[in-house]
Amino acid sequence: DQSNPPETRPPAEKSATPAGSSSMERKLINDARAYLRSLAQLRGRNVEWAEQAVSEAASLSAQEALQQKVIDVIAVNVPELLTQIDGRSVTVAGETRQLTTGKLAIEVLKPDWRNQLLALIAHPMVAYVLMLIGVYGLFFELSNPGMAAPGVLGGICLLLALFAFQVLPINYTGLALLLLGLTFMVAEAFAPSFGILGLGGIAAFVAGSLLLWDETGPGYEVPLGLIMGFALASAVILLGLATLMLRQRHRPVVSGQEQLLGAIGVVTDEEAGWARVHSESWRIHAQQPLFRGERVQVTGRKGLTLFVQSLDSASIKEELPS
Repeated sequence: DQSNPPETRPPAEKSATPAGSSSMERKLINDARAYLRSLAQLRGRNVEWAEQAVSEAASLSAQEALQQKVIDVIAVNVPELLTQIDGRSVTVAGETRQLTTGKLAIEVLKPDWRNQLLALIAHPMVAYVLMLIGVYGLFFELSNPGMAAPGVLGGICLLLALFAFQVLPINYTGLALLLLGLTFMVAEAFAPSFGILGLGGIAAFVAGSLLLWDETGPGYEVPLGLIMGFALASAVILLGLATLMLRQRHRPVVSGQEQLLGAIGVVTDEEAGWARVHSESWRIHAQQPLFRGERVQVTGRKGLTLFVQSLDSASIKEELPS
């Protein structure tokens, strides 16, 4: 038997009429209509409305449902429901049984903190955010080894998200697109591709987020604003990294052989052929005689020897401190 609180109205679903739908959809709708019609006949309910509920997505208020024999009673709470159905007869497994519910004790079982925590983690939106935090945490840890905190937080969040995905109706195509998009964005940070990987990653990320859940009922949608927010944040991060890399390309070289070319030094020992360049002592070779204290410019390098040329128009001798 069924009951509804007074003055409530079940929400109307999207029209399920088979007009214009595929043959498989029409078959499923007709099967549902036949099943509900047989149930209504078995329970003595309104057969016509049962069919309309499937084919036309019909809905009724609580009072209308009671008047049209769609439900048996209306109760505002569990004690009132038990009182109203006391003494009624129901058919179970082909046997008629009488309900004795008037003096039943009501025991409410509340979930403990552990079940409440697991239910929170398994919420679709929470699982989605945990996965993103996990991936970004590992990304920052890999890009800045030794920080520890992003890696620890990212690993924990990623494992919690994987636990939630085990109990949620995940669309694995959407999950694969989501992970592929995040992988492309991480690859863009380590191997710049002029934005191709980054843009492709953001597109795959958004598509995967929209296709992530198999169920389309209430509670399974990830808000579009949240998806766009993470996509925008990813785009800003990628843009910032690209800007930093472009600046690095235009900065002068500060290490390696290239940073010695064109460097200015001072001769420290003209007989042995030594000069101080970038606060380091280097053996030098020049086409013309050099004198101690003379400024020279590096023109090449071979092994540990620098090729230099004089910058002074006239040879200047000066005593350098030993």
